[in-house]
Amino acid sequence: MIYGRLKSIRRNWDLYVLILPVIAYFFIFHYLPMYGVQIAFKEFMAVKGIGGSPWVGLKHFERFFNSYYSWRLIRNTLGLSLYQLVVSFPIPIILALLINEVRNNKFKRLVQTVTYSPHFLSTVVMVGLILVFLSPKNGMINLVIIALGGDPVYFMAETAWFKSIYVFSEVWQNAGWASIIYLAALAGIDPQLYEAAVVDGASKMKRIIHITIPCLMPTAIILLILNFGHVMSVGFEKVFLMQNNLNLESSEVISTYVYKNGLVGAQYSFSAAIGLFNSVINFTLLIVVNSISKRISQTSLW
Repeated sequence: MIYGRLKSIRRNWDLYVLILPVIAYFFIFHYLPMYGVQIAFKEFMAVKGIGGSPWVGLKHFERFFNSYYSWRLIRNTLGLSLYQLVVSFPIPIILALLINEVRNNKFKRLVQTVTYSPHFLSTVVMVGLILVFLSPKNGMINLVIIALGGDPVYFMAETAWFKSIYVFSEVWQNAGWASIIYLAALAGIDPQLYEAAVVDGASKMKRIIHITIPCLMPTAIILLILNFGHVMSVGFEKVFLMQNNLNLESSEVISTYVYKNGLVGAQYSFSAAIGLFNSVINFTLLIVVNSISKRISQTSLW
């Protein structure tokens, strides 16, 4: 048996060499750093190193959950993630269905180019555009509000607006790019299914409901499971750049709090404990949602 495996490796050595950089990447940047996770249970001291720092057990976890900010951070992180999931997940599917039904190739290419383009803007540029558009003095949105007889709104200074601005700007930036995988799935649907449906007298809407959407569901379920694995990991860069002292009540999430305490405040063990808690929740959600999906729809990651 061992000889057979060695023979197989020798025969396909070029494929193993091809995958070697990927394995090395994950090993070096994702598995080796796990050694440092133990500082979440230690009082880390740089002069003593990770191994020499004293153990403190669950002290840092208790400190986080007993702090004034803990539940606000969890609420903001979950609220923003679930809001983004509910709004941004179905839009690429709808966009892909609409693009797929366009028969004018020039117009289809134009729509794809326009919807894909924002994805290539950096986060810094995107937040800069948001601040310009929503400026209370010269922002395009407020100019329209004033022209209609209303008063200017200080969008970035009001906590109630932060989540909506974050989510819908994320949709604008990434919906077109996210629709690519659904367009690829649509391209793989057997045309004979549509031809048979046309012969049976099915309308275009019925063909979409009974053929297109069911064929998209396995792809959508896989992506939904993967998205649940990141529920507690709201993107740090964009949230941090959109933050200010006036909207901090709704914009402070776990990732920004870890940055401020870990890197800025040099509380490495405390921030490592919060990050570990965050990762455990994401991993648990991934396992649970994958198991539920496997039982209900027979579609899962493993």
